[in-house]
Amino acid sequence: MTSIADIEIPADGTGLGDMFEAIPSLTCEMERVIASSGHGLWLSGAPQSEIEDALTDTSAIESYSCITAEEGRFLYDIEFEPETVDPFEVVLEEGGTVLSASASSGTWLLSVRVIDRESVSSLYDRLADNGVSPTIVRLFGLAEESRTQCGLTSRQYETLVAAIDHGYFEIPREVSMQELSDELDISHQALSERLRRAYRALVTSELNVTEEEATAPPVPSD
Repeated sequence: MTSIADIEIPADGTGLGDMFEAIPSLTCEMERVIASSGHGLWLSGAPQSEIEDALTDTSAIESYSCITAEEGRFLYDIEFEPETVDPFEVVLEEGGTVLSASASSGTWLLSVRVIDRESVSSLYDRLADNGVSPTIVRLFGLAEESRTQCGLTSRQYETLVAAIDHGYFEIPREVSMQELSDELDISHQALSERLRRAYRALVTSELNVTEEEATAPPVPSD
């Protein structure tokens, strides 16, 4: 099952370790999209001149260029030397995806999506073999997190997934409610009520409305 792992990694020993020693107040955040072969990193916590001095003095950095700046933080395109321990690349090589990454006080926090929980163990060992000391802060299944965030119970989540898989929401429908209820081994009435509760939970969560607003009768139009 696809899982999400939140991993802490000391910056010491990675590409930006020297920078955190030079600027203890430095903070860093990964830019999600950047057209480059390097990494897009937002740096803040010091004047730009001080940040660039530290970038220049960091031996692990091969090249850098400032892309943009806003409100005291600066987006840099950074390329590391080939021998540098690059946690982002290690994650990619192990088949994972870095969803977010930020660093402060000399510690990286990476949120990583992996194929299964066994992949987390492989990623942990790979990072440790590269001289860093990872700590698994949190590990959870993606489906579990998605269900929780939407306010669905496990049965509601499983019912909606089954309805999608069997084509209940297709136009025209590929399965009737009776056929779907037989598949789930519940009554037609129980399925209808479970779907209505799931719809209400989704509306309440995704549209950010209260339970009362979600169940209120429509207001007549003029």
